[in-house]
Amino acid sequence: MTYIKRAAEDTIRRVSRMFPVLLLTGPRQVGKTTLLQRLSEVEGESGVKRKYVALDDPDVRYLAKHDPALFLQRYTPPVLIDEIQYATELLPYIKMSVDRSRRKGDFWLTGSQVFRLMNHVSESLAGRVGIVNLLGLSDAEIYQTPSEAFSTDVDYLTKRLDVAKPRGLNEIYQRIFRGSMPELYADESIDWETYYRSYVDTYLQRDILDLAKVADEMQFYNFMTIVAAQISRPVVYGELAAAAGISAPTAKKWLSILVLSRVIVLVQPYHNNALKRVVKMPLLHFTDTGLAAYLLKWGNPEALEKGAMSGVFFENYVFSEIYKSYLNAGKEPPIFYYRDKDQKEIDLLLYQNGVLSPIEIKKAASPGMAAIKNFHVLDSLKKPEAFDGLEALKVEVGTGSVVCMSGDLLPIDEKNWYVPVWLI
Repeated sequence: MTYIKRAAEDTIRRVSRMFPVLLLTGPRQVGKTTLLQRLSEVEGESGVKRKYVALDDPDVRYLAKHDPALFLQRYTPPVLIDEIQYATELLPYIKMSVDRSRRKGDFWLTGSQVFRLMNHVSESLAGRVGIVNLLGLSDAEIYQTPSEAFSTDVDYLTKRLDVAKPRGLNEIYQRIFRGSMPELYADESIDWETYYRSYVDTYLQRDILDLAKVADEMQFYNFMTIVAAQISRPVVYGELAAAAGISAPTAKKWLSILVLSRVIVLVQPYHNNALKRVVKMPLLHFTDTGLAAYLLKWGNPEALEKGAMSGVFFENYVFSEIYKSYLNAGKEPPIFYYRDKDQKEIDLLLYQNGVLSPIEIKKAASPGMAAIKNFHVLDSLKKPEAFDGLEALKVEVGTGSVVCMSGDLLPIDEKNWYVPVWLI
């Protein structure tokens, strides 16, 4: 199967040089093991012989759980331990090993069940582990173009014009529909529907029933489908609960499971003393648009593009690409959104270094001035008197972007630009 070069490779190398333990987390089947095995092969060319052990092997897992000291005698570092969540009993022994050796990069770990794993890691390996989050393929990885954390800065976007590949509407929706799972791109003979059916079955049976103790598998599947219908929309737990036939606390718990297993991301609203009427509901996005399309029974990209959810899938796709660009660079995504009680919305806000940059997402090729009509709500952030003496909280409003189907990077006015979706 073809290996697709991952944008996070340099981040992983950098983190491995900084910490004795590297933990690569992410949803199932996004290529964590393949990526680390590839980097192990590259290490081998320079003389570093890293062992590989998979804890989904029952015999190996039994040894790891019941005699972790003996396990680490058998699999001495440097070592890659796959699916560490199956034997968290190893973590205290890994801590003792790295405290003795103090070597960087001794242990590479992968883990997909983040909601079970992270408490054990924080307790056992605090200060010793560097964590890298991996999602499915980004456009930069699929089309093998340079990957950088997205910025609305015009100089950054202008440089991207030299390396990005222009794509039309049909190609964009083929990409949205197909999703981001590496296996679907490494082997194009794989049937899309069969793949995602298997993916969901594995997720429900191995993660949800095992870890979340959900009694009714089909009820949780129904909940996932309802959540998929809410992509790119603010979360209202009461509405989710009513649609799924469960209580609001259960809906909140189940949604947190989807967040912790990286199926969805909840984007928090940006709030500031100068913005008095901001709503507090998070915005919901899927990390993989292909999974959302499968759950909602879209049969092909043409139907999705013409359907009622075309716009929200486009918005979700743009969000996921920007979000992955930060993760692949080893950065926490500085992404928020804006919505107030007057129903004024800004799809995304990037907040970095005291600068808040608004982003609107439109499927149209020429959205017009209406696309930036709500950017003016941020004007109050420029006024020192709005902060009741806390002028240090004042932020600068940066360059605005309208990510759309424009054919080129074009100015809307002196502060805002049309950004082609293929440029992100």
